[in-house]
Amino acid sequence: MPTPHTHRPYLANRPIGVRLVFAILLVAIHVHSTGSTATFNQTRSSYQPSDTLVLDRNGEVLHRLRIDATVRRGQWVALADISPALRTALVLSEDKRFYEHSGVDWQAATSAAWANLWNTKTRGASTITMQLAGLLDEDLKRNAGGRSVVQKIGQTVSASVLERSWRKDQILEAYLNLVPFRGELVGIDAMSQTLFDKAPHGLDAREAAVAAALVRAPNAKQAQVVQRACAVLQSLAPAGTKRGTGMADCEALDLFTTAVLQRRDYAASEGFAPHVARQLVQGATRPAPAPIPRTFKTSLHAPLQRFAVQTLQQHLRELAGRHVEDGALVVLDNATGEVLAWVGSSGALSNAAEVDGVTALRQPGSTLKPFLFGQAIAERRITAASLLEDSGTQIQTSAGLYIPQNYDHQFKGWVSARTALGASLNVPSVRTLIMVSPDAFQKQLVKLGIPFKESGDYYGYSLALGSAEVSLLNLTNAYRALANGGRVSATSLVAPVPKRPAVQALDPRAAFIVGDILSDPYARARTFGTDSVLATRFWSAVKTGTSKDMRDNWAMGYSQRYTVGVWVGNASGAPMWDVSGTTGAAPIWAAVMNHLHAKQPSRPPKAPPGVVQAAVQFADPSAKAGGATPLEAARAEWFVQGTQQTTFAINSVANASYYSGARGQKGSSPSAKEATQQAARITAPTTGTIIALDPDIPPKHQRVSFAAQGNNLRWLMDGKPFAKGTSAQWLPWPGRHVVQIVDAKGQVLDEVRLEVRGAGVAAKR
Repeated sequence: MPTPHTHRPYLANRPIGVRLVFAILLVAIHVHSTGSTATFNQTRSSYQPSDTLVLDRNGEVLHRLRIDATVRRGQWVALADISPALRTALVLSEDKRFYEHSGVDWQAATSAAWANLWNTKTRGASTITMQLAGLLDEDLKRNAGGRSVVQKIGQTVSASVLERSWRKDQILEAYLNLVPFRGELVGIDAMSQTLFDKAPHGLDAREAAVAAALVRAPNAKQAQVVQRACAVLQSLAPAGTKRGTGMADCEALDLFTTAVLQRRDYAASEGFAPHVARQLVQGATRPAPAPIPRTFKTSLHAPLQRFAVQTLQQHLRELAGRHVEDGALVVLDNATGEVLAWVGSSGALSNAAEVDGVTALRQPGSTLKPFLFGQAIAERRITAASLLEDSGTQIQTSAGLYIPQNYDHQFKGWVSARTALGASLNVPSVRTLIMVSPDAFQKQLVKLGIPFKESGDYYGYSLALGSAEVSLLNLTNAYRALANGGRVSATSLVAPVPKRPAVQALDPRAAFIVGDILSDPYARARTFGTDSVLATRFWSAVKTGTSKDMRDNWAMGYSQRYTVGVWVGNASGAPMWDVSGTTGAAPIWAAVMNHLHAKQPSRPPKAPPGVVQAAVQFADPSAKAGGATPLEAARAEWFVQGTQQTTFAINSVANASYYSGARGQKGSSPSAKEATQQAARITAPTTGTIIALDPDIPPKHQRVSFAAQGNNLRWLMDGKPFAKGTSAQWLPWPGRHVVQIVDAKGQVLDEVRLEVRGAGVAAKR
């Protein structure tokens, strides 16, 4: 019975030579449809570095940020920018006849075949072009067991195709950019920056020898790398050079290679705009993940960015010992909204350098006051000449009595709104907020681009003094709106800037008047003096602010063309020590603004339609002997048309003491002794007072004033004497306290209970 015939594939029945020819034909067809058909330009364009570059508006590199953690590739490097020593070393090491063959070195292939026949070790016959073909085609890449016969045939065919369509310099350039060197390092740029801490064009002969040795065996042991590097180094030596001299010196190569293989100098983030880089990368992947561009062209100006970083760090070093280590800065172009400088932290000086102070939420302190006064002027509740009382006041809130204080812990009496805003007086600001209402003020701030998590009523009257949290970027852009006549538009980090419509968020007349006040050195003279760091030789409008417990310090201002915002503090939220508005952020603001206008003028804005200027005078009719006494010097003042008047005065009843009322028993006539005790009483503050320490007040001014009427009085604080007479000053300390006045015999005549909230001031040892 015949044996059943087993069917076999057609090629299985053919001789091995036929099968080999058929395999070559398949490989050739495959090669023409895959990697080797790609042009040099296509290969270079499809190259993806593991880093992204942030460029300034003129193409200068600001920062480099790693975005691929699986491999380390640098930027594509042109052959002309690669060290001649490395190019020579690579050709001598990998493919001596590179410039002679057409993709396959048949002489080397023959030698390798004979060596394999006689079991002799040889470097192989793979040319640089063949290796490049393997790098370009995934199917031809070497696996753990080496390449198969079919893969080697594919390399040969691909190399021939590459040589016909690419130039030799293009082949060498692509190879150097795609070849693995060691570990995660791929390409000449990543290798050079990581192992030698220099650009590829700076590699010397010794470094080139080590690099070429790594190409041969990327993950070889140190001894093998040294041996191969020494051979390459000797091959680079001029003819006749003896061992131990010149480039052929291999004696020190062992220690050098050891140090090189351990070095990791290629940082994941490098430059002077790290927060901008992260901001752009995060924006590129939202709302849905997307490929991250190899470069981002920004609106930043590299020289200005560099100056801003240096200025911030230098000033923070000068504040050493005052417990302040962080800062942030942003510069905006008034006309376009372009971000010209973005410094998110103090870098190495900070323990939280990753935190971006430009976008972090912090309490703005007094920097919200210009928007409050602008709203009150726009609503015709006040004018710049309106008189506001700056005196001790107590406002009942759900949390207790709210008692605002001033920077110098002194009250100025009746002042104009111009003086109140310029000198940053807190009590008049709170009185203005009472007229506007916290909820309406919060809505005005939202219109200016400052978002809030809560309503205005949640913050209450402390919103006038900046109790809410804002970001430096949003606050700076709101000041830019003042510079633009109350028109607000979005900022932009990219170039060119997309066109975005501006929205009228504040009455342009009010914006102009507020800007005029902020630019007036005499308006702020009562608090800051006429020659403070805020004064510039060109027109500028500026406001400072400090948050509770000196945790945040700000300087915000603008010129004709630029708006600059500066924040100084601690990212941890820890209080600073004796850092006020004029010593913290203001010097940085002034330095940057002076740099911007070193050669560029800044002129005051023109008054918009509906604004008039009128001569005004101030008088106090209640003054005794000699008639009315001027409260402020006569001047020319700006008004919203229809609100102007020539004279501003106060009524006699306005000077009545805020604190009034006796503590005697009702329904009975006091005895002589009781009358004496009632005559001796504490007139300020009242019992139940809650004192929130104002961070704008330097420690040497941190005092609570007490007043009493009576004779031969002594003051006790929690049972301990601390002053004598009808007035006293006390260094406040957090907690609940009992204040008493006693007579000469120690009998208590009156007492009040109060509470101090906030950080205390440590006494000097």
